[in-house]
Order: sequence, then structure tokens, then C-alpha cells
Amino acid sequence: MTEKWTTANIPDQRGRVAVVTGANTGLGYETAKALAERGASVVLAVRNVEKGEQAAARMTGDVSVQALDLTSLDSVRAAAAALRSRLDRIDLLINNAGVMYTPKQTTRDGFEMQFGTNHLGHFALTGLLLDLMLPVPGSRVVTVSSTGHRIRAAIHFDDLQWEQSYSRIGAYGQSKLANLMFTYELQRRLAAHGTTVAVAAHPGISSTELARNTPAALRLPITWLAPLLTQAPAMGALPTLRAATDPTAIGGQYYGPGGRFEVKGHPRLVTSSPESHEVAVQQRLWSVSEDLTGVNFPIESSGRTSGSANFEKN
Repeated sequence: MTEKWTTANIPDQRGRVAVVTGANTGLGYETAKALAERGASVVLAVRNVEKGEQAAARMTGDVSVQALDLTSLDSVRAAAAALRSRLDRIDLLINNAGVMYTPKQTTRDGFEMQFGTNHLGHFALTGLLLDLMLPVPGSRVVTVSSTGHRIRAAIHFDDLQWEQSYSRIGAYGQSKLANLMFTYELQRRLAAHGTTVAVAAHPGISSTELARNTPAALRLPITWLAPLLTQAPAMGALPTLRAATDPTAIGGQYYGPGGRFEVKGHPRLVTSSPESHEVAVQQRLWSVSEDLTGVNFPIESSGRTSGSANFEKN
């Protein structure tokens, strides 16, 4: 019998604090809404505060808003400092926000937009908040990846910012592969600590604003096939919610839709590409990400704690 995990399976979240990036719309909104309905205190970490406040008003429970622009390391640091000043713990950090198939452009720090937003912004945010999670039993970092991590995907260390040539699809694949490699390397570093774990999820194909930059050549076929290939954001959020709340989930796991080709369906454990498990590449990406963001995590590769993450860019 196939298990059909739904929001009804989410345990009571009262007393837990969740920070969800990109929570004013789509998957992030549905994720935050479900957690708040189960009793969590939820912070919507969003670029547009006005839209965040409007989203919070549509939710029930303890919901607040924090300004966060993942395309700016200054904004990431300001958001982390603000969260640290108002929270004494974080049980769930859900790295959900993202961009897909953007035209060639850069973040405020000069990073390729998809890599800078989807990976580097979340890498920095996690490092700056992690010491609020390490003492909290059962705390989790959940990072949202994509089936796109398999498509033309590699970590292009010789041209991470796609300055020599640019492919929307290739750059997106690199960013989503980086999300998984970050999760796996983070879990390796957390393993000896024994409290916080890192888990990944992907939503399949959901009908959200994320697809607004889809290349024109793909837009018409996707429109025709949408009823067959897509699912509502509330369903797309379920793998993230299961990764965040299922008592049986363990560090290093990856959740996605259970239907054919992982396009849609109720969430289950899934596998990621062989490339995503290349430890040497994970470790090199981690080192490069620390250098690019200037954020060093409060745990070492052995799992030993080493104090709070730094707040000054190197």
C-alpha cells in the first residue's frame, strides 16, 4: 500500500520556531501556512516586506515577517542579525526561496543570479543562523532543490559565475545541484554534533511564479502539458514539510513527489544524481562558498563546534 503523507501527518509544532525563506507566495507560502496552522511560530523571510505582510495576514497563528534579499550578502547579514536579536532559538530553517531560468544577470555582489540566490544566499544565511539551532534537539535545516539538478548540471569551478558563456538551464542546474551538495556536506559536518540535521526536498513540477522565466521555446509545450505535469503549490510543498517535520526523517535524506518521474504526488524518499554525492566536489564547493560569501560555519568538517559564524565579510 502506498503511503499518502499529507499535512494531517504533521506533528504538533507548538513551541517550535520556523524561518521560511520566500514565504510570501507559492511553495514557501504553503509551507509556512501549514507550519503555522500546526502551532509553530513562523517567520516569513521575504524580499518584499509588504507582500510578506499580506501573506502573513492570510495565515492563522503566530506569523511574523523579516526582510531578506538573498541577492545581497549585506541583506543576508542584516536579516541574520535581526533574527538573532529577536529569537533565542530556531527549530526549522527552510531554505525555500529561489529563481529559475533567469536571463543573464548578477546579484548585487556580482554572482550569477541563480547560483548567487539559490545557493550562496542560503549558504550564508544558514551559516549565520546555525548556532541558534545547534543547541535545539530535533532542529533541521531543509533546503529545497529540484529535479533540475540532473539536467546539464555540474559545478563549473572554472566559470562558476557563467562569465565565459551563459545557459539559463545549465546555470539553474548548477544552483540546484549545489543545494544538494550543500545539504550533504552540511549533514556530514553536523553528524558528530547530534542535534541539528540537514535534509533536502524537491517539489516536482508545481504551478508557481518560479517558472515565469521559462525560455519561450519551452513555454508553449509546458502550457499544453501543464494539467498532466503540474500540481498545486500545496501539494508541491509537501516534500518540504515532510523533510521538516516527519519524526522518522534523518539527516542527509531527500524527499520528493512519489508519482511517476517524481513530477507530482505525495512525498516519499527519493534519490539524487550520482554527481550530487561526490564528496570531493561537495567539500570544494563548501570551501569556495565560504570564500565567496565570507561566512564560516560554527562547525568544522569533523563536526566540532568552533564558535559563532562571523558577521564581517572577509
